[in-house]
Amino acid sequence: MTELELIQAICQGLPTNPSVVVGPGDDCAVLELGLPDRFALFKTDAVVEGVHFTPDAPPAKVGHKALARCLSDVAAMAGTPTAALITLGLPKKFDPSWVLDLYAGINALAARYAVAIAGGETTLNPDRVAVSVAIIGWVQKERCVLRSGAQPGDAIFVTGELGGSIAGKHLEFEPRLVEAQWLTEHFKIHAMIDLSDGLASDLRHVLNASRVGAELLAEAIPISHAARIRARETAEARYAGYESACQKTPLQAALTDGEDFELLFTVAPNDAVRLLDAWRTRFPELRLSCIGKIVPGEGITIRDKYGVRRLTERGYIHFA
Repeated sequence: MTELELIQAICQGLPTNPSVVVGPGDDCAVLELGLPDRFALFKTDAVVEGVHFTPDAPPAKVGHKALARCLSDVAAMAGTPTAALITLGLPKKFDPSWVLDLYAGINALAARYAVAIAGGETTLNPDRVAVSVAIIGWVQKERCVLRSGAQPGDAIFVTGELGGSIAGKHLEFEPRLVEAQWLTEHFKIHAMIDLSDGLASDLRHVLNASRVGAELLAEAIPISHAARIRARETAEARYAGYESACQKTPLQAALTDGEDFELLFTVAPNDAVRLLDAWRTRFPELRLSCIGKIVPGEGITIRDKYGVRRLTERGYIHFA
């Protein structure tokens, strides 16, 4: 059973109540708690040793990543995080100094965004470390952005550069909270998602939720320097006889590597140029790229130097 199939099976018949405005299927749950101008946002995420970080990863960076993943999801809804709970699963013979350094990373990021660490839970996890974060925040009702609002003709934008996050970015990324809040303050953002499993997969989440398709321009996709270096290194490894090296072109890395944690969003085409100009003034050090457009239909096509083809690549797949 794939991850998507498992989620679909779990979600059948889930209990709900009138407070749930948006349940499973978006970056955060959206709750109506009786506040006249805002919704509550609720999110949980986890990092697991051997899956999301290696045993030799600096614990402060592991803590940063554990909280930043949730903050990135709040950003994708244009929200403001408020408080978090930390559940920590540890093997019996854990290193206390490692745990304190983990919390140093959590606390530093939390302080930067005025997020309270309001409690949590510790438990035995015999084989490896696992850190789960639950976060609550809020968003102004008129600025709450879902995955389901993309419209034919919309321009598709991504922040930053994509691919090669394994080189270190996945432990050090900055959640795009400030940028997302600025976007919704100055523009009507139709749909938005954070890129956690790769552009090819996460864009499909937007398309499926919005019941539309997309056309991408390969040369417009912002490929990171790390993705280009990694592609060259794997090519050299294969040439040297290491056939197990997983070779990706830089474009494939930008499309399929997970954990970039950049924002992907859509806006009406008549806002695209004005948005780019305003972005360069407000965020001169962060790249913003228009990579294609939303079209009627379904699926993704991509235009490169060889012509137009159906995009078959996928991002990171759990349980594969």
